[in-house]
Amino acid sequence: MRDVLISLLAGLTSTLRTRASLQVEILALRHQLAVLQRTKRRRIPIRSADRLLWIALSRLWPEWRRALLLVKPATVIGWHRRGFRFYWRWEGSRGRIGRPGTSKKVRALIREMSSANVLWGAPRLHGELLKLGIEVSQVTVAKYRLKHCKPPSQTWRTFLENHVRQLVSVDFFVVPTLSFRILYVFLVLDHERRCVVHFSVTEHPTTEWTAAQLMQAFPWDTVPRYLLRDRDRIYGDTFRSQAASMEIMEVLIAPRSPWQLPYVERLIGSIRRECLDHVIVVNERSLQRHVARFLDYYHGSRSHLSLGKDTPDGRAVEPPSLGRIFAVPKVGGLHHRYGRRAA
Repeated sequence: MRDVLISLLAGLTSTLRTRASLQVEILALRHQLAVLQRTKRRRIPIRSADRLLWIALSRLWPEWRRALLLVKPATVIGWHRRGFRFYWRWEGSRGRIGRPGTSKKVRALIREMSSANVLWGAPRLHGELLKLGIEVSQVTVAKYRLKHCKPPSQTWRTFLENHVRQLVSVDFFVVPTLSFRILYVFLVLDHERRCVVHFSVTEHPTTEWTAAQLMQAFPWDTVPRYLLRDRDRIYGDTFRSQAASMEIMEVLIAPRSPWQLPYVERLIGSIRRECLDHVIVVNERSLQRHVARFLDYYHGSRSHLSLGKDTPDGRAVEPPSLGRIFAVPKVGGLHHRYGRRAA
């Protein structure tokens, strides 16, 4: 009685379906009957063509589960997933696996720049390539640059992410000359764009001389709000009076704590490592010339990490459409600036 009711219910349901759905169901049932007639063994052999047919039916026919009798619906879904993995494994094996390689010209340029600028690291080389319109990652530059026996000097790093725009630093550093005398270099650094506002060289610094340098550094309406300095006695009463008359608030670091002057100390280290450690200073005029040449390169050509690998004065990106790459020696050939021009 139960089988009769099921048959009647199935017949009633079939009258309500579309002709296309009935034809697909007939095709599915006939296929399963053909599979059953294919062998007399207890285990039913399922071929790849059978799997492909049921995978196609599962994608095109919503009622495929009701007509499936040979295997479970989960088995058909597993066939589809294995086919998906096989397809994409085959698709990936046709082409080259991995990221696209770096062109031979770019690799040669990285090695050439690294060879000509032994003091540069991967960040400096990467910044220079970005200015030439060559889009490569810094990891790629580090991979193909030349590994020198002596490691290059460190690059600029961001010590303070949020810096005060109206803040400048001042500091002295000493340089020995050919005749074993000592010269003093006074620097005034603007924190916003890492620009050297003023520098001067002297053999006998005094508090009056230092106060006069402060006046020359900030004429008219360029006076900053804060001035960061150490507790050296060279900044005497005259210097403090001059700063107060210019309405500059002095911020003194803790005793024996040069790390509290990070920007200007970093600049002094760069001047030494990238210029003065490679030359012999003859006299005051010679030192003035060397520092001026380096600061010209520093402001207009040298890229900085803290400025998004731009220069303090700003430097435009030169795309490949401008022409071939050429090099301009800077600081007597210790460094180079790279640009593009028409052939």
